[in-house]
Amino acid sequence: METAGRQPELNNRGNRRGREVEDLPGPAVTVRCRALQLMDALVRAAKFPRPKRLEDFDFDKNPNVSPEVVADLKSTSWVREGRPLVLIGDSGTGKSHLLIGVGTAIAEAGLSARYITTQALVNELAEAEAARRLSSLMARYTKVDLLCLDEFGYANLDKKGAKLLFQIFTEREERKATAVATNSPFAEWDKTFGDRRLCAAIADRITFRCTLIQTGTESYRFQSTEADRQATARS
Repeated sequence: METAGRQPELNNRGNRRGREVEDLPGPAVTVRCRALQLMDALVRAAKFPRPKRLEDFDFDKNPNVSPEVVADLKSTSWVREGRPLVLIGDSGTGKSHLLIGVGTAIAEAGLSARYITTQALVNELAEAEAARRLSSLMARYTKVDLLCLDEFGYANLDKKGAKLLFQIFTEREERKATAVATNSPFAEWDKTFGDRRLCAAIADRITFRCTLIQTGTESYRFQSTEADRQATARS
């Protein structure tokens, strides 16, 4: 967790919430404080690597992404229905920003979320299986309302790793929501999983009733870096 980088964001959030509480009558203050404490606890438990909010996403720099579709994802209804979210696009196009932002919004709405990269999850599952505690770990990930899987398809998985990941999707299917961010189009997923049948089964579970957001190919980060460079050159 990037504690130092998160501190300004946490301080700002705390100041905003402090002002909100000051405006409430006595009994309501206790209720509101408890709600804010729960909200903060859920965000911390999600283990996001850095603070990202949907309100800070620059839609002007990435017109591929619909503000209306993203706004709908702040609602918990799709999570409660166990519907998947798939974010596809090249590196630097805002997939991780949206993934973390959506997860943060859902956690702040009172549901549990958990962020993890796909490779880290597979490694954790493999270690748990070797230590004969796979069932308990599976149960933990199955209970999370929204599982946010980043870097899906970045690294090729062996057959064992792919099967473990398949188990996660099977346990969560239509009961708990899963969001994945990937730079690989569906047609290339068989390279990640090696086994075509297993790939088809995983793709089927991720895409059934999913919300699909394609963030495109033009790097959002590169645009920002280039704009900063040009601004510095002019000054």
